[in-house]
Parts: sequence; C-alpha cells; structure tokens
Amino acid sequence: MPRLEIKREMAPGDIDAVSELLAVAAEADGHAPLGEHQWLDLVQGGREGFAGLVAWEPGHDHPVGYAQLTLEPDREGHARSWQLEFVVDPHHRTDDGAVGRTVVERAIGIVRNEGGGHVHMWVSKPTPAHDRIAEEVGLKRGRELLQMRRPLPVEREIASTATPIDLRPFRPGEDEAAWLEVNNRAFEWHPEQGGWDMATLLEREQLDWFDPAGFLLHERDGRLAGFCWTKVHADADPPLGEIYVIATDPDFQGLGLGRALTLAGLDSLARRGITVGMLYVDGENTRAVALYRDLGFELNHVDRAYVGDF
Repeated sequence: MPRLEIKREMAPGDIDAVSELLAVAAEADGHAPLGEHQWLDLVQGGREGFAGLVAWEPGHDHPVGYAQLTLEPDREGHARSWQLEFVVDPHHRTDDGAVGRTVVERAIGIVRNEGGGHVHMWVSKPTPAHDRIAEEVGLKRGRELLQMRRPLPVEREIASTATPIDLRPFRPGEDEAAWLEVNNRAFEWHPEQGGWDMATLLEREQLDWFDPAGFLLHERDGRLAGFCWTKVHADADPPLGEIYVIATDPDFQGLGLGRALTLAGLDSLARRGITVGMLYVDGENTRAVALYRDLGFELNHVDRAYVGDF
C-alpha cells in the first residue's frame, strides 16, 4: 500500500517531483498525463477544491503515483463537478493496479468529505486496467473524445470545398471580450470549454505556444461570427498542429463556417511548416465527426471520461 501525501498547495519541491513523474510517464505513454487545465493548476496554483495526492513507496526517492482533483466553478445549468486525473510511474504499474486505485479512491473520499458532486476522471488512451480501477471505485464510462489526425497540407480538391471567408489574427488586448462572449455562447453545454473567464484566457496568452497569428477570427455584420484557434505542439515528433478551439456563434450557424474555419486553420499550420494536423472531437458529435472525416481526418486514439456521482 503506497503512502499518500495530500497537498492543498504544491511547494516548489512538490512541483519538481511530480513534474519528473509526469515526464517519465509521458515518454513511456506518448502523451501528457495531465490535461492543460490540470497542468496549469499544478504549476501556477490550483483552483478551488485543488488537491494533489502524491503516492510514495519505501525505498524510492521519487513519487510512484499522483492524482489531482479540482472543483469546477459553479455555472447555471451545470451540477457541482469535480475534475480528476491520475498517473502511475510506468515501473510501478502492477496487475492489481494498487497505486492507481489508492490515489483515485482517496481523491473520491475527498469529494465525499467536501459535499460530494459529479466526478469526471479523464484518461488518455484508456486500457482495461483503467476500466477496472474505475469500476472498483464506483465510476462508469462516460464521454469519449476522439483524437483525429491528417497530413498537411490539405489536398487542393478538399481545400476548394470551403466557402471563401475573410479572416484576421487575434489582437491581444482588444479581442478578449468578444472572443469570450462567442466561446461561451457556442460552448454553453460543454463542461470544460464553456464558462471561460478573462483570467483563463489571459493565462493562455502567456503560455509559450500562444501565437496570435494562428488565432483566426471571422467577422460578419460588425460581430465576431466564428474563430479557429490553433496550437503547435513543438515537442511532439513530428511536431503536431492542433485545431485547439473552433466555434461559430449560434447566430451564424448553418453558413458553412465550420468547414471554412477548419480548413483555414489547417492552412495556417501548414504555412508554418507543420506536416500533421490534429484535433479533438466529442465521439457523440456525429455531425462534426462526419465533417472531419470528409476533410481527411482519421482516428488516432480515444480519450475517455469515467463518471460518477458521490
């Protein structure tokens, strides 16, 4: 049974130790163990309800597992919701899943002790071991995100299917309020992307990968009608160009902007030398999945949410 330390605030030494664990797991698994929101909570200070659960075993001077818990801000129409992610050192992954089960069980215990709520536990490239741990702690399969990829540049015959639209780059210091309004209208239903505030957006603008030239805005009738925000994962091999966030304001849907904005984003990535494009889409969003397949995307892997109410 591993020994657990529960951190409400992560000291620099804690961040360094967990970051080393995350780097080892990322190299073994081929993906980052924590999502972007959770990574920022770890290194910049957690949001409300933050708890970092660090697992240690005798004879090892490094963490063997880590779970991170965050309480999402209350929003109208959305139940109290907790985000949970965990990672186990590749050398300490056993058939019984002891380390993973321990950190997840304790995290859910914290949820119960702090008033309960809905738990989303995201796992990238889930395995039967993840299914087993989830079932043992009372979670069931929920949403699935498809990561889809395609080579760049886009073939001329596909690129020509888009309606030409005018685009301009995002202007930091000027466009934040308009973008937040459209993003939150378009993703009102979405538990992660909806409800962004100014602090969240400004936080992203300070990250190394942020490039306003790849943050494309389309305006109509004096309003922001849609956008395609791209992100380059320079540390991937080969580097990946992601359609990071894309949306059309509800008032401008049905005009073919989704296809046009997607292709504009892919073209922007290709012009920066990126040869592989990537995006995430909800597996149940059949309309979007069909669009992306029509644009030449193919499934790379699945990320899964395990959910439960406590």
